[in-house]
Amino acid sequence: MTDTAAATVIDTDAVIIGAGPVGLFQAFQLGLQEARCHLIDVLPYPGGQCIELYADKPIYDIPGIPVCTGRELIERLLTQVAPFQPQMHLGQMVSAMEIQADGQILTRSSSGLTLRSKVVIIAAGVGAFQPRCPSVEDLAALTDTQLFFQPCTEAQTAGKQVLLLGDGDSALDAALALSAQAHPPRSITLMHRRDVFVAAADTQTRFRAQVAAGAIRFVAGQLHGVETHNGILQAAQVLTNQGEVQSLPTDLLLVLQGLSPKLGPLADWGLAMERRQLQVNTETFATNLPGVFAVGDINTYPGKKKLILCGFHEATMAAFATMQVLAPQRKVLLQYTTTSTRLHQLLGVKNLA
Repeated sequence: MTDTAAATVIDTDAVIIGAGPVGLFQAFQLGLQEARCHLIDVLPYPGGQCIELYADKPIYDIPGIPVCTGRELIERLLTQVAPFQPQMHLGQMVSAMEIQADGQILTRSSSGLTLRSKVVIIAAGVGAFQPRCPSVEDLAALTDTQLFFQPCTEAQTAGKQVLLLGDGDSALDAALALSAQAHPPRSITLMHRRDVFVAAADTQTRFRAQVAAGAIRFVAGQLHGVETHNGILQAAQVLTNQGEVQSLPTDLLLVLQGLSPKLGPLADWGLAMERRQLQVNTETFATNLPGVFAVGDINTYPGKKKLILCGFHEATMAAFATMQVLAPQRKVLLQYTTTSTRLHQLLGVKNLA
C-alpha cells in the first residue's frame, strides 16, 4: 500500500491529503465508488492524531465499538480499506496544489512527488504534524546530517556521542534501544529540563536501571546552543538548572520532543478559511475551489463538531459528491454493502444474500 516518491507525474482519480482516521475512511468510501486514490501524509505512518496523541488511550464513541484505542481504530480502518489498495506516500508534506486550465489538479510533495487528479480531498485534521525543535541558532543547518527527529540506524550511531532530547516514550525507548545495540554509541545522554518523565512507568523503570548501571547518562537541563566547526557539530551547550552553561561533546543530536500541528502551505492555496479552518458546503463538503473538498477537523461550518464519527459522515458525503466531478454522466446509485453484489465484489467478500 506504500511507495516512494516518483520523478514523473502519477495520474489518479483522487488525492487525499492526510492519512488519519477520516482520511483512511475517505479512501474506503471512494473505493466503494470505484475511484482510485493516493494518500499523502507528513507522518511516516498512517493514523494522524489517533497515533500521535492517543495511540494507547481508549475511545468510547465509535459506532458499534464500545471501546478501542487510537492504535486499534487505525488498524481496523487499514484492514477495512485494504481491498481497494490505496497508494500511501508517507513522510511527505504537500508543498503545492495547482488547478490546471483543464480542471485537473497537480499536487506536489516535499519529496518531489507529483500527482495529477480531478479531485483533492483535504483530511489534514488539525494540520501537518511537524517535530518540535528547540529554537537554537545554527541548529536547523544540521538536519539530516547530525540532527534527526526519528531514531537512527545502528550504522548511524555506532561509535558516536549521542544526545537525545525528550521525556516521553519515544525518547526513553530510543535511549534504551541505543544501549542494547550490538555496536552501541560511544556515549548515550538523555537530556530533559527535570528528572520527571511522561513515559510509561515500565519504560521509566528500565531507563532508570540503565542510568544506574552507567549505560545511559541523564542530564537535567535545556539545549542552549551548539558548537560547530566548518559546519560539523562538535558539542551541545547545555543550560543547567543551576543557570550554568556547560559544553557536552556531541556527534549526533536526536530530538524526540513530540510533534506539533501546523497549517502549512495549504494556507496559501486560495482556500476560503475561517479561524484557520476550511469553509465547506455541507451538502457536498466542497471548498470554494473546484474539485477540492475538505473533511474532518480541518473544515468548519455552522454546527461543526470535531468528532471522528462526524468526520466519517463528511467523508461519505464527499465521496458521493466527488462522482459529480469524476463521472458526471454516471448515475450514482445508493448501494448497500449488505445486499449489493457489486460492492461485495469490490470488497472481495462472498455474496451471502
